[in-house]
Amino acid sequence: MADPAAFLEALVPPIRFAARDGFAGLRRLAGFGKMLQEAVAGARRAGAPDSAALRGLLGEGERFDALPLAERQRALLRVSALLAALVPVPEEIAELARRARTPTPKGKPGPAPTPAPGEGPPRRARVEGPPATPARTPTASRRDTAPPPAPSAAWEDRSPPHPAVPEPPLLPEARTPAERAARRARLVTRLAEVPGLHPAPRGLLEERGYLTVQDALGFWPKAWQDRSRPAPIAGLKAGEEGTALGQVTHVRSARMRSGKPILRLGLQDPSGRLELVFFNPAPWRMRQYAAGDTLLASGKVSEGFGGKPQMSQPEVEKVQPGDSASFGRIVPFYPGPSDWQHPALRKLMKRLCDEFAPQAVEDLPAAVRERRGLVPVGQALRHVHFPPAGTDLLLAAGRGTPAFRRLVFEELFFLQLALALRRRGLRRDPGIAFEVTPERMAAALAPLPFTLTRAQMKAIEQIAADMARPEPMNRLLQGDVGSGKTAVAFAAAMLAVQAGWQAAIMAPTELLAEQHARTLRGWLAGRGVEVALVAAQARGKEQREAREAVAAGRARIAVGTHALLEQAVAFEKLGLVVVDEQHRFGVLQRAQLMAKGVRPDVLVMTATPIPRTLALAFYGDLDQTTISELPPGRTPVETKVFGESQRARALELLRKQIEAGRQAYVVYPLVAESEKTDLADATSGAAELAQALAPHAVGLLHGQMKPEEKERVMGRFRSGDLAVLVATTVIEVGVDVPNATVMAVEHAERFGLSQLHQLRGRVGRGAARSHCLLLAHFGRAGQDARERLRVLARTQDGFEIARADLRLRGPGELLGTRQSGQQLLELADLYRDEAILEEAREEAFALAEADPGLARPENAAAREALAGRWSGRLSLAQVG
Repeated sequence: MADPAAFLEALVPPIRFAARDGFAGLRRLAGFGKMLQEAVAGARRAGAPDSAALRGLLGEGERFDALPLAERQRALLRVSALLAALVPVPEEIAELARRARTPTPKGKPGPAPTPAPGEGPPRRARVEGPPATPARTPTASRRDTAPPPAPSAAWEDRSPPHPAVPEPPLLPEARTPAERAARRARLVTRLAEVPGLHPAPRGLLEERGYLTVQDALGFWPKAWQDRSRPAPIAGLKAGEEGTALGQVTHVRSARMRSGKPILRLGLQDPSGRLELVFFNPAPWRMRQYAAGDTLLASGKVSEGFGGKPQMSQPEVEKVQPGDSASFGRIVPFYPGPSDWQHPALRKLMKRLCDEFAPQAVEDLPAAVRERRGLVPVGQALRHVHFPPAGTDLLLAAGRGTPAFRRLVFEELFFLQLALALRRRGLRRDPGIAFEVTPERMAAALAPLPFTLTRAQMKAIEQIAADMARPEPMNRLLQGDVGSGKTAVAFAAAMLAVQAGWQAAIMAPTELLAEQHARTLRGWLAGRGVEVALVAAQARGKEQREAREAVAAGRARIAVGTHALLEQAVAFEKLGLVVVDEQHRFGVLQRAQLMAKGVRPDVLVMTATPIPRTLALAFYGDLDQTTISELPPGRTPVETKVFGESQRARALELLRKQIEAGRQAYVVYPLVAESEKTDLADATSGAAELAQALAPHAVGLLHGQMKPEEKERVMGRFRSGDLAVLVATTVIEVGVDVPNATVMAVEHAERFGLSQLHQLRGRVGRGAARSHCLLLAHFGRAGQDARERLRVLARTQDGFEIARADLRLRGPGELLGTRQSGQQLLELADLYRDEAILEEAREEAFALAEADPGLARPENAAAREALAGRWSGRLSLAQVG
């Protein structure tokens, strides 16, 4: 007969696959519930005795495949615990079992997961939440994951957990506008006006910009610690992090040989003693403690004199009788304050959670909350700060608890609702219905001196269909570096020109605007269509004439930079707005250009591919087109990272390319030498390279040069007169010299990932093999910088690079909104919360379709929230 264990052990590989990289494989785990049921059936056929754990596994299997993605992670932890109780499992599955906190499903009376063999009572580990720019998969420090040591045989902790602290009841939902207005007014009370708040922690919040009660409730904890059950001092183990609760037995201060003070505290509980050591303590700490005080100490345990356990420089907190904010429960830790400030801040936050969180208005429609299984907002706010007993702290650290899920959903829902209403409103507004015929399409493409790719033709067809409709076009065109977006934009501009309208193309740099103008003039030579280059007004007569040509309508296509936004720049009949490299412009700048026409069609373009979640979250009101292939003749660029000791190898590769008749770019982060930093600069670099690469000519290009001078240098490089162009990131976009085969970037660790990808895109434009040399100074580089360079060396896929950039830097950099000072997302992480984004988008777009004016009574709170609390942040997403 088969071994019953073999059927159950077959579950290990799929669990391991699903849990890898922070449960990244869970989305792709299909049919696991059925697999669980078959494993239990096979084990029973092979003679496995009936047990609660086996019944629990069967119950999990019956419901697993129907669970939403957010619930499957918790279910997988429960399955791991049940499996570990039945058969031996590898360490990573045992770790999942230790993380399980939820009992088996109702109706399947399996026991709660038990600790692994030899594991003692749980230590009150503090579990860290995400960093300021949250990573996709939160990880726990060693104190989070290491199993606690077995307690001393002399004393075993049998004390019951402290009784759960009762929570104030939630208020009934506010039904009338007056009730909602009154509650909203209470929440925006300034902290300074709340009677009885301790001035010190209040000052900490106000210094960080948290001025009102509502602001303060959004000061999210960075970590939590479970203080609901004491752990024995005897269970602490040298070399590991630990937490102990006990009474002070002695307070001794002395001087070290250096003359600096040292403070020693004795801490005792029924199981043993612990020495706390503070080197060079502040004077206040010397007076803070007395024998008989109850302290909670956290830190790394070491072996002290006589083999006794000790902690050096621990975090210490006095525990007061009846302190429901800092003891007897799971307690929060907040970013910034020192350990001695935490108790006072925690008490302040506890008071706000008890008195004001119940006042929070339910802005989400009740039907949405019910369909998505969302907890009340007041409960969510309270439980984010003070989680209830039994909360999985690792889940809290990953912002995956029901409380966090509610608040993340709400944030994404209102973002999507704003986009849905805008999209619907735009389609109702009257726009320009351009006449698009096969003859006009052929005439628009005729000037192009090359054959378009299938992807380019598909993009043009989609844009032409939009332009032919009476409502305004709002389309995002994205494609990797060199995919041919300029040709697509040109075709759209020509359709507008043939219909009697003007087109404006806005580029982020004068260099790119000049190149666009030069390219378009070349394509239109002899065809009677004037292209005006609108640059800075200070450029004199030439610019005055360009502006006059645009205003009079003689120039049918205007190409420029921010100069197009100047009040003095007017159009005779603006019908199409094209914004190139859209992430380089603020949202209001794009709106300014659109205002120079009457509901013109808008095409925004980016060569920085936008990950799907980011596109849904912030461009959900735009139709989207992707150019998914490169024109023929583009060659992959070989990318290598060179450390400081390998610079000579990089320079030799560059020299060989030049001697073979090729050209090279060398990019520096600074224009000139600075006393504030030791970064290499372009001016000094050009002089050194001119000497090292003689007799080959080296040129210098940067943003501080006059436009005429920049154009002269670029002309020499284009013509081949210069072998090497030393530059700053002014050449990041738009420069096209097919003979250039080397892009060398000095201090590559200082550049963003998408920026490096753009720079790399300047080469590989001809048939010759090209190289990107990333010269890094790793002594100065952090982990994020190293990861950026690894990603760039590994792939040339712009979408993969953009997804990595989103994970490393967040959405603000990619959207061009960092300049506004407005944080786009406070809680949601587009990398982590993709499933919630999908749900929120589905609900928001359905609501906009069913009640576009949000006029129904059940949607009144959502309408008020959209116009009030959410309006500032949502404006960032409202201009394509």
